[in-house]
Amino acid sequence: MTEYGRGYGSEPWHPEDPLYGDQGSSRGQEQQPQWDGQQAHRYPQQADPYAQQQYNGGWDGSQGGQLPYDPYDPYGQQPPADPYGGGGRDHYAAPEAYPPPQHPHPPQQAQQAQQGIRQQQQYQQPPHPQQGEPYYDEGTRADDDWRAGPEPHEPEPREPEHAFFADRGEDDDHDDADPREERRGGRERRGKKTKKNKRRSGRACLVVTLFFAGAVGTVGYFGYDFIMSHFGSAPDYEGDGTGDVQVDIPENSTILQMGLALKRAGVIKSADAFSEAAVDSKKDKILQPGTYSLRKHMSAASAIELMVNPKSRNGLTIREGLRSTDVYKLIDKKLHLKTGTTKDVAETDAKSLGLPSWANDSAKTKDPLEGFLYPSTYSVGEKAKPAAVLKQMVTRANQMYAKYDLEGNAQKLHLESPMQLLTVASLTQAEGKYKHDFVKVARVVYNRLKPNNTETYGLLDFDSTVNYARSKSTLDTGSVDDLRHFNDPYNTYKFKGLPPGPIGNPGEEALRSAIKPAKGNWYYFVSINPEKTLFAETNEQHERNRRIYLKEQEKNK
Repeated sequence: MTEYGRGYGSEPWHPEDPLYGDQGSSRGQEQQPQWDGQQAHRYPQQADPYAQQQYNGGWDGSQGGQLPYDPYDPYGQQPPADPYGGGGRDHYAAPEAYPPPQHPHPPQQAQQAQQGIRQQQQYQQPPHPQQGEPYYDEGTRADDDWRAGPEPHEPEPREPEHAFFADRGEDDDHDDADPREERRGGRERRGKKTKKNKRRSGRACLVVTLFFAGAVGTVGYFGYDFIMSHFGSAPDYEGDGTGDVQVDIPENSTILQMGLALKRAGVIKSADAFSEAAVDSKKDKILQPGTYSLRKHMSAASAIELMVNPKSRNGLTIREGLRSTDVYKLIDKKLHLKTGTTKDVAETDAKSLGLPSWANDSAKTKDPLEGFLYPSTYSVGEKAKPAAVLKQMVTRANQMYAKYDLEGNAQKLHLESPMQLLTVASLTQAEGKYKHDFVKVARVVYNRLKPNNTETYGLLDFDSTVNYARSKSTLDTGSVDDLRHFNDPYNTYKFKGLPPGPIGNPGEEALRSAIKPAKGNWYYFVSINPEKTLFAETNEQHERNRRIYLKEQEKNK
């Protein structure tokens, strides 16, 4: 809209117009037309002495005149006679109206002014409507006018939804703050969106509820398990059980591992109950690996009582240092076989039992399996075969010898083969009466093997080797002269160096001592009692130690 008072025609409004600029009536200014930004709402005219006066050609405050004919007048009234030929309805017919202004301008100027008035009327709003039914222009609906009916009902304000539950869906591209959205039917869309959001919010709430329910259940389960494991009693059966079951407890098993083995076999209900019962009864140190004949569904205390009973043991125990011939006798007895049956199997099936490749030196030995029947407790059922039992022992020996790397350590000790290292271990096991002396006894063996020693001149001089050759176990092996006439490769009083092979089956402590002996220049030793063994570097020192030993023996008689 242009500056007030200027039309769209080529001629300005007359300056003498009472409404031009600041010269118009204040009441006329209060009734200036309004523009609501959408479309003009027009109402029927009523007599208003303060309404804006229009003329065909200009204004004259001193003269009256007639309103020019308006061809766009929607009221359809016929214009009165106009001396200037303009025609039109008299808008000043009301009793209170001012006298119509005169047209001071010629008809040509009046026509130009009339054209400008028509253009400006498109942007002006008619005066206040009369009392009664309002009138509407074409294309205007009654419900579009804020005066036509009651105020539109605004929806109650909704609380804002949390971002977690918000799901705008298909309406995400609409701006709720934009007033144009309301005019395009935003209320209907919001109604649909609210319904959809309620459904989706319900699903979201369900997911969250299930999540928290699962979390609470998990925490409760593990919390209960933690409390029971730390503060509650371990599950346990009652009574002595029923039926029979054979359980094998592996070598070096702890109390807990024993309990787990018994639980897997169905003997006890929990390993924790077994551990608690073993500690409470102070029998945790007595229980040993082996094969046991037990019953199912026993209480932990009953199972322990039966395990410490020798009658329940169903295993075969091979003690450290035991010779192969003695092992064969134990197997025959365990399997109720004729004496010598297992020895015959060992001699004929030795190669099929799984001996290591470096065991070929055992061909020169007295027994090919000597040193490979590892000391331990083995599960031996009544229907077992001798070959299966022997193979079980050889397999165990291979595992231990691989663990201590006999091949690599033999090279470090400048020995010819792992077989020689195994022989040193068997000598240490046989000569040393007590394990705490094994490292020194092993050093004595290595010192005597030195070719430059002036004490024994490369001879071991061990009674244990002579006893092995004679298949005896005695302290009286005869005089030195007699021994030097005993022609046997195991006679270390006559032949220098190590014997052809092991003289027994050494245990783990003897193996470790042979691999890592103590440091010292000892060539002799004698055990006075279980707590004391005397070691000497010279023969003179050794003779003094022997006299001490003999006195100790006299006291014990």
